[in-house]
Formats: sequence, structure tokens, C-alpha cells
Amino acid sequence: MSEKKKNGKSGKTVRVGFGFSWFYIILIISIGFMLFRQPSANPQKIEWAEVEDMILEGDVKEIEFVRNDFKGEITVRPECLEKYADMFGGVVPARSPHFVFMVSNKFDPETRFGELNAQLPEDNQFKVILVNDDKIWGQVLEWLIFPILLILMWVWMFRGLGRNNAAGGGGMNGVFNVGKSTGKLADKDTVNVTFKDVAGLYGAKEEVMEIVDFLKNPAKYTSLGGKIPKGALLVGPPGTGKTLLAKAVAGEANVPFFSISGSDFVEMFVGVGASRVRDLFRQAKEKAPCIVFIDEIDAVGRARGKNVGFSSNDERENTLNQLLTEMDGFGTNSGVIILAATNRADILDKALLRAGRFDRQIHVDLPELKERIEIFNVHIKNLKLGPDFNVEFMAKHTPGFSGADIANVCNEAALNAARNNKSTVDNQDFLDAVDRIVGGLERKNATIMTPQEKRTTAYHEAGHAIVGWLLPNADPVFKVSLIPRGQALGLTWSLPAERKIVSKSCMVDQMCTLIGGRVAEEIINGEPASGALNDLERLTRIAYSMVQYYGMSDTVGALSFYDSTGSRGYDLTKPYSEKTAEAMDAEVKKIVDDVHEKTRQILVDHMDAFHRIAGLLLEKEVIFADDLEAVLGPKAGNAKAETETADE
Repeated sequence: MSEKKKNGKSGKTVRVGFGFSWFYIILIISIGFMLFRQPSANPQKIEWAEVEDMILEGDVKEIEFVRNDFKGEITVRPECLEKYADMFGGVVPARSPHFVFMVSNKFDPETRFGELNAQLPEDNQFKVILVNDDKIWGQVLEWLIFPILLILMWVWMFRGLGRNNAAGGGGMNGVFNVGKSTGKLADKDTVNVTFKDVAGLYGAKEEVMEIVDFLKNPAKYTSLGGKIPKGALLVGPPGTGKTLLAKAVAGEANVPFFSISGSDFVEMFVGVGASRVRDLFRQAKEKAPCIVFIDEIDAVGRARGKNVGFSSNDERENTLNQLLTEMDGFGTNSGVIILAATNRADILDKALLRAGRFDRQIHVDLPELKERIEIFNVHIKNLKLGPDFNVEFMAKHTPGFSGADIANVCNEAALNAARNNKSTVDNQDFLDAVDRIVGGLERKNATIMTPQEKRTTAYHEAGHAIVGWLLPNADPVFKVSLIPRGQALGLTWSLPAERKIVSKSCMVDQMCTLIGGRVAEEIINGEPASGALNDLERLTRIAYSMVQYYGMSDTVGALSFYDSTGSRGYDLTKPYSEKTAEAMDAEVKKIVDDVHEKTRQILVDHMDAFHRIAGLLLEKEVIFADDLEAVLGPKAGNAKAETETADE
């Protein structure tokens, strides 16, 4: 069913042809054709009296009679077919038989057909064929074909479920192998990523390198009485390089490395998840010392029982129970380490995070300035850069960007340069890429705003820019644009100071900057508009955080109702009384009113600069920090971009 030929490039033998899947398809089609095919002709059923008339008129050429069915099939002479065209809807049938008839079990075909033939001239006599229909095999097929088809379709549908097991040593494929682990086995020869390819992540790399070193030199630690850690959990925001770090471990370690996703344990069959966990750890013990990496472990490690009554999943919980049992069942220094990655550590089951299972939690945070420079250097290696490109400048202008975001910026910059037919990628291409990622795709439709809407938007953005520039604790404004991007008609870019701790005054100044656009609309138009929806949403969230979480309210006091453990889960009751809720609402409103009045006073006191900056926006559409400084003077206070990433 197949043949082998030599691959010219790799020199490997490649099997071509068709496999068993095609065999199953052809078999099913053939059986269906044999059983359900229609006869070549469409004979009409007639009565015996009509048969006698046709015979006596000399129109019948042949009759085939089935003795044990008492059924006859009539073939009409070709020259007589036109007489019976009306019985076939006006279309003369091309093939025989043309008519069929049924008789009783008392009918004697030899005698009756002989009598009729004797009444006809020799030229008009018809041929008689008497047969016995042996239906034994037909009855057998009728009973067997349905279960056979079901079995074949079942095997055909599920035979591919076990294909991924080959990499993990799961054995033969098929539906009976569905409980085998789908983990992929990798070694140093198949993974080309090392720690040199992982920019930044200093603390995380140090922790993971220690694990790799333990596997390479276990005597160094065990000689002092140390024990190998059972597992390490990589925790951090999306795109920070958790999976890349695990790939680097696979590239650095000279030990087997199993990789699997948390969702790979989940299957439609009951008990499959737990079976796959058992098989994975069985393989890992056979290959010890080794590393098992479970990506997105929250798919299977979500806390048990928290959502009972809403969407309980017994199968997932059974899989988690098996995972907990296997992790806690290793002998001392067995040489098997579990690495896992998640960006939702707060929803993981507490039993999974206890000592003896995941002994360490390695936090993979957003990169700081120095780390962003290294990440940029990794992703610009293959780019043709212009002489004006400054990697430190771009790193400073991408605070809060993850490694994946920076990779996207570099790619978008290269695409933008090619789109504009440039020979190199310059600073402007990178800035345009950042604008596109942060603000969305530029909308170049000239009729997107009316002149009045454009004027209102210019004053709205000018309000943001002036308040942000004049308040000492507000983030410094980098650029203001009237060019519509995404859903926004205008944007004000600020460079967030990379703080670890945010003071109350910083939050107040940030809220003033957010509401600056809304206040500007009220001053210029005498009424607010709908353009400040996103600003008000963020403003309200900050105000409630100050009162409910950070204890920055004199009325409510130093209380925090933040649930960092997630233990309350789906608890529908609030951890405070209705009276306290009313007090918090009143305090939030007071904070917002004070912020509104403070912002309004700033714009009224600098009305001339307010109009000048709005005019510059209407004239240029895009202005930068230098334009603001020319109108307002140096940025108020000492709020400069720090060198530590803010994770607020």
C-alpha cells in the first residue's frame, strides 16, 4: 500500500502512498455502495393480469422468475417500448428489467409460462429464466454491517489521539491509548535556546540555573545534606518570558526534559486526565534525573471546591488530586523536578503551592530599563538599523512593556520601514510602532471628525497635557496627538515613572491628569461630552482603590478590603456593612469632587497657555514635550522616569 523513496536533501527514507486511514475510507464507501446502491433501471410494478395481456400481445422478450420470492422481472422487446412510455413519465427506459410483478405461492411458473408461450407464434415467444435467490449472505451482512461500520468509524476517529504519545514513550497509538501522557520529550540536541538567549530576568535565571546545576552536580549539594527541590513555579504577567525560560532550561540541562500544557490533561473521557498524570510521572521516574515542565498549570490546578454550585468540574479536580499525589510521592533525591508556569497564581489550589510540592515560586516580572535594553538588543540583531537608532532611547520610552511587547515593537518597526520603502529601520519607525501598539492602528479617513469635534478633541487633549505637565507628581507627558487611533479620537502619551511604591499625592495628581480632558470640555463648551469615558473609568477605579484597598481615607480609616488570597472566591456577601459602603461611596465622591475642582483651577489659571497648546494641536496635529516646555516652561517638580519598572 506504500513505497519508499530517498529524500534528496536530508538523505532520509520517506514513506509515500496512503495509509490505513485511506483504507478505512475506501472500505466504508465500498460496503455502502454494495448495500445501498440502486438498481440500474427503475422497473414499474404491475399486476399478473397486465402481464398476461403483454405476453399475448407479443411485447415480452424475457421473464426472469425467482421461485422462492414469487417475483418476476419483465424485459420488453425494444420495438415495443414506445407503447409503455406513458407508464414511465414519457421517458422510454434504456435498460431492463422494465416491469416487475408478484404472484402467490400457488403459482406454477413452468406450467403457466409454457401455456402462454404455446398460444404465441414462434417469433413472439418469450424466454423464461427460473432462479432461486440465495439470501443467506445478504441476511448476514444486514446484521453485521451496522456494528462493523460503528467499529470502523470509532477506530478511524480516535486512532490519532495517541499519535503525540510517541515523543513521550506512550506506546502504540489508538483509542485504547488515550490515557497515555502527551508530554513531549526534549534533549539538548533538539532545543537551541540557552540562558544566553534569555535577556534580563536576572533573579529568575539565577533561581532556575541553580536547579539545573543541582541536576548536573548533585553531589555538590547532597554532600552537605541538602535535598533536591520538588518543584518551582514561574509566576508573572503574560509575555514576560516564562515559557522561554523553561526552553532555556531544556537547552542547558543535560537531562531529559518533558514539556506539556495544563490543558493536555483535560479530555472528554472520565478518568483520562488522572491516567495521563500517572503515565507522565511514570515516564519521568524512568528517565530520572529529569525535568517536567507544565505550561499554564492553572488549567488543571485551579483551587478545588471554590466554585461548587456554580461550575464544579469533578474530572478536573480528580486530575489535580492525582497531580498532588504524584508530586508528593517522590523519594528523596529521586532526581525529578517539576517546573510550571502561570500568570494566575492567585487561583491555584493551596495544596499545590505548599512546601514539598512547589517549593519555590519564581517571580518573572516586567523588565526594568536595563533589562529592556538587553531585550531590544536580542530582537534587533537581524534588523538593518539606521544611524540615528538609539536603543537606550527606545528602552526609556517603553516602560511597562513585556518581552513579547518589545519583540512586537521591533517587528512592527521593520514592517513600517518596508511599508515606506526605506532601506533601514530608524528611530521614527520604532516610535510609530509603539504608537500603533499602544494606541491602535492610525485611522486616515479625513472625514472621521467634524471641525467642531476636532476642536473639542484638541482642547480635551490639551487639558490632559497641561495638567500632567504642571503637577509635580504626574507622569511626564511625551507626546500629544490629534490623529485618531483605534477607538480614540486623540491621545496623550505619558512616560510612567517606574515606581514600586505610589504615594497618595501621586494618585491624586494622576487623577487630575485623567479628568483634565473632561474639565477642559466643560470650560470651552460649557458642558461635558462622551469622549472622557475611559478617563472617568480609570479615575473611579483609582479613587475606590484609595478608599477600599490602601486605607487613604480619613473617614473610612486605615482599613483594607482587598482579598489578596482569593479565599473569598464566589462569596456574594461584602466584607463590610451597608453603612460602611455608604461612607466609602461618599468619600470617593468627595475625592473626585476635590480632584475636579483642583484641575479646573489649574486650567483657569493657565488659560492663555491652554489656548496656545490647543492651537498648536490644531495646526500640527502632533506635538511633543519640547513644544509643551516652550509654552509652559520646565516640567513641574522632579518627576523623571525612574529606572525601575512600575507594576501598579
